Amino acid sequence: MDSTQQNVQPVPPFNEKNAETPAIGGGLSIIEYWAKHTLSPEGPKLWKTLLHKSACLSCSWGTGGQKGGFTNEEGEKLQRCMKSVESISAELKPAVPMQVFEQQSVDQLQRLTSMEADRLGRLGYPMILREKKSYYERISWEEVYQIAEAAFRKSPERVASYSSGRSSNEAAFLLQLMMRTLGSNNLADCSDLCHAPSTTGLNKMFGTRTSIVSLENLKKADCVVLAGSNPSYNQPRLMNELIKLRDRGGKVIVINPIMEIGLVKFGSPAFPVKSLVPGSEIASLYLQPIPGSDTALFVGIQKSLLEQGFVQENYLRAHTEGWEAVVEQARVTPWETIASTCGVSQPEIEAAATIIGTSKGVVFGWAMGITQQKNSVDNVYSIANTALLSGNVGKEGAGVMPVRGHSNVQGFGSMGVTVDLKKEIQQTLETLLGRSLSPVKGYNTRSLIEAADAGKVDTLLCLGGNLYGANPDSAQAKRALGNIETIIYVATKPNLGHFHGLAKVNTIVIPVLNRFENPYKTTVESGNNFVRFNDPGETHLTDADLISEVTFLTELAHRIHGNDPVDWQQLQDTKYVRQLIAQTIPGFEKMAAIDETNEEFTISGRIITEPHFPTPSGKAAMFTTPLPALSLPELKDFGVPESTQGIVVALMTGRSYSQHNTVVYKIDDKYRGMPHRNCILMSRTDAEQAGLQAHQRVTVQGNVGKLEQVEVIYGSVRPGSALMFYPEVNAIFHPEMETRSGTPAYKRVPVLVHA
Repeated sequence: MDSTQQNVQPVPPFNEKNAETPAIGGGLSIIEYWAKHTLSPEGPKLWKTLLHKSACLSCSWGTGGQKGGFTNEEGEKLQRCMKSVESISAELKPAVPMQVFEQQSVDQLQRLTSMEADRLGRLGYPMILREKKSYYERISWEEVYQIAEAAFRKSPERVASYSSGRSSNEAAFLLQLMMRTLGSNNLADCSDLCHAPSTTGLNKMFGTRTSIVSLENLKKADCVVLAGSNPSYNQPRLMNELIKLRDRGGKVIVINPIMEIGLVKFGSPAFPVKSLVPGSEIASLYLQPIPGSDTALFVGIQKSLLEQGFVQENYLRAHTEGWEAVVEQARVTPWETIASTCGVSQPEIEAAATIIGTSKGVVFGWAMGITQQKNSVDNVYSIANTALLSGNVGKEGAGVMPVRGHSNVQGFGSMGVTVDLKKEIQQTLETLLGRSLSPVKGYNTRSLIEAADAGKVDTLLCLGGNLYGANPDSAQAKRALGNIETIIYVATKPNLGHFHGLAKVNTIVIPVLNRFENPYKTTVESGNNFVRFNDPGETHLTDADLISEVTFLTELAHRIHGNDPVDWQQLQDTKYVRQLIAQTIPGFEKMAAIDETNEEFTISGRIITEPHFPTPSGKAAMFTTPLPALSLPELKDFGVPESTQGIVVALMTGRSYSQHNTVVYKIDDKYRGMPHRNCILMSRTDAEQAGLQAHQRVTVQGNVGKLEQVEVIYGSVRPGSALMFYPEVNAIFHPEMETRSGTPAYKRVPVLVHA
């Protein structure tokens, strides 16, 4: 395998596509989608929003803000994608008439799919489902606050919150301040289910919890390693950076058990002549490991770096701790063990090591294929170990870069919405409060569900998100939420959680303004640590009864806490919230002047271009990473007759192309050739071994349930694994857990597929 060529293995070994899979990702269909929506009757509103000086609602790659809706932090124009239009278009829908909820029972609403729930429209009025009632009804704001205040006066350890990443930094800060003033650390967040292992691993190694790579630095790299991430679906503008990297002679190593067509070739509208129609080559080397085996693959890359003389020992001695044990592990681990564990051949692994070792600057990026595993913290360690061994941390054009999802999910963690609060933030908050924070460890998302299932939670405030839909074991999630006396959902649109995640006594749904409608300025944080400043806006829902998140939170906090420890009502002016953020959150000092300067900024101390780290020793800590012992149960373990015709595979749960977290915009996934949501993508080899055929309807059985009439779709997924869509498939499995971060192993779920 000649690693000197720019294309070493651009198409992976398991590459058999179905006939419906296109030749490239992206392409003209993106332009068709833009045209359909921007030239439709909603077009003027869409364009107004796209041009509004606010950050994109979709992914955390980030664009918009004070430089303009189409401009990124580097001043580059035309930085919007189809995902932006999808998310904005959904927010521009009319309000759902109150009669829809008053005339359709909860039982009827529970029959809706995620897409059908989203297409109902915007939430327009506060409403409540009372105990033993079957219909939501409109409720006055005064009664909302009376019920909420009484609910928040329960014992602090029995009060919890859950949050999503579309809200602002200001709302996030207020949420955690209100909760911690109450004495509760139960600040569960959607990031607990996805990138918590990144936060855990990076903090242990580098003393920072986020990407250490800026967009400016990414542009200086000549190699990107992209593991367990599909930006062609989820962060399309990152694809533009990969195209530009390839154009300047750089290489991209893709690591993914599925051949995602957009990671082989992608047609970007940003380059209409050279890319849009023919497509741009993305992967130089495409590797397809067994799901859950990434640690073994990266130990193999480390072994080859060592054998080829690419390990930077002087760098390791000067700037790291624990490197000797990592090098020794790589040296003594046999190639046979590595290759059999990860399913990638020694020559392929050596080709990856050669590319990394001969590149001047390598950025290592990853997403949930890495973090949603039982050993995901070890996965993060193994990636960062590889970066350090090759000297690719602490210099320009290099580093580690978790690729985040939600547009402000990282901002919530920065604001202190976490059960693992930074010591520096704890100290500044205690100074603000004038007392110590509660020492009781809070619930993360999974422990919140477990606690509620055990009857230990009385009150829950959900600031955005879909706690029911995002969790595995849907029956447990529904049962657990049903044990909580009062649940308050704060949202812009209805989702399945509002119909299935019902409280025992009162379920309240609060309709709020979205980011580009807020009457005040707000900020958000991108996955590369850039803070954007959003202008005020206005809503098109002139006849609705909406409230802003900040107004709701400050009024509730005032009723609970009075003027302790701050004047909560004054904080309805978000300028004063930003003053508190500047005082209490390290790296956000520039927030103090942003209202006067309009100057957006990169959070200080996070982008590392010199090999000095914010750890006690100033060095990066390295950790050995045990190779996972991967196995699958036998057919008999699923309690089916011995005569059952089927096969056990490692199922990966994932999103379709037109999907944002649990929100589904279209039922099909044309880039994988999957025509609807009730499909399983699997290899022809596995299907034929089990006596199954393409388009046959089968049963897919997990450890707590099964889905029936699932259509078999052949695709370019490595044998022994398969893919189904989240959140629907959550119903069939209770997951294994990464205990250090509390993250479920969504990307390796043993299932039986049978006729």
